[in-house]
Amino acid sequence: MSATRPPEGARTAARERGGIPMNAIPATSAAAAAPLLELRDLHVSYGGIQAVRGASLAVGDGERVCLIGANGAGKSTLLRAICGLVPDAGGDIVYAGRSILGSKSFELVRGGLVMVPEGRGIFGQLTIEENLAVGAYTRRDRAAVARDLDRIFTLFPRLAERRRQLAGTLSGGEQQLVAMGRAMLSRPRLLLLDEPSMGLAPLMVEAVFDVVRTIASEGVTVLLIEQNARLALEVTGRGYVMESGRIILQGPSRDLLHDPKVRAAYLGEA
Repeated sequence: MSATRPPEGARTAARERGGIPMNAIPATSAAAAAPLLELRDLHVSYGGIQAVRGASLAVGDGERVCLIGANGAGKSTLLRAICGLVPDAGGDIVYAGRSILGSKSFELVRGGLVMVPEGRGIFGQLTIEENLAVGAYTRRDRAAVARDLDRIFTLFPRLAERRRQLAGTLSGGEQQLVAMGRAMLSRPRLLLLDEPSMGLAPLMVEAVFDVVRTIASEGVTVLLIEQNARLALEVTGRGYVMESGRIILQGPSRDLLHDPKVRAAYLGEA
């Protein structure tokens, strides 16, 4: 499967922002030619229930890819498996040329694999600024962290105005911006987004997806799970459709937008 790659300058900029540490994942010509992320026949079970059944997908360096499907299809479980939050996954997960199955979440964050979880996962009793600082806990470049924090406040002026406000007092949309800003402070190479528009007002949905576009334009690879299938397909280049734990359809997002089965099942059209 061919992957859309950004210009070399964008990829270099992404590496300079804090991509994979050289001592964490060796750079090889084979890894450079392979997808940044590849799932191979992934299986995940909870008790006797199979949540993910032989799912395979690939995300190229610099791509924007979405995964859509009904509630309960296994999408969030798949992301949790990628992030090392599911201990008994089967199959294989390859990131930057090496298997990460069984890796610890904090190790993956250090390697540039970062997730914004469903429900945002912010700390309500911490301030906005303290929540953002959590995203930089693996970093030691304090001057660069300060610059990144200033940039996030420039991107999100409403957060800058309230930087010492407790995050638990924010609206759902503002909390989502905090969660995304926290992820950006980790300097991701691959950003996983789990239902970022869930429960948000339309104006906040647009604000959140403007941020997604900005992050992707800087060379960050994005894998997006989103309940708003139309919007997900409009902001990505390729998509996968998941049903009952299996990948049942894949292709360019513009083709999926016009696929009769996708339109009937996920876009509310007969």
